[in-house]
Amino acid sequence: MIVFDLKCGQGHGFVGWFAGSEAFADQRDKGQIPCPFCGDVKIERALSVPRIGAKGNRSEPAEIVQKLAGLQAQMLKDSTWVGDDFARQARAMADGEAPQATIHGQATLGQAKELHEEGIKVMPLPFPVVPPEQQN
Repeated sequence: MIVFDLKCGQGHGFVGWFAGSEAFADQRDKGQIPCPFCGDVKIERALSVPRIGAKGNRSEPAEIVQKLAGLQAQMLKDSTWVGDDFARQARAMADGEAPQATIHGQATLGQAKELHEEGIKVMPLPFPVVPPEQQN
């Protein structure tokens, strides 16, 4: 895995993990890398600073990915899976038509952009979530 420093068309900086430069370019060209701050998909690589860890304090990429996956699992522990109904439920909460809750589910890139344009804060998860009905 390679970490790239990225920047959206609005100037927000963030990082992304990719299998390589070709994987980044392919996902970027398909509009599959939304900015986590504004949802913009006009993404470019930013100037990067070499990532050099202190001796003895180096984590392998797989170890970092495992830690990130663990953090996501911890975040989702108290969240409710709403599946494809995510965009509708997020809007209902934002409009005061439903009680506030922590939810996660699936939304298309277009739905996520619309939510952002409406001022509804959503965040893509770094790893796919297995729906409860598909879990063992």
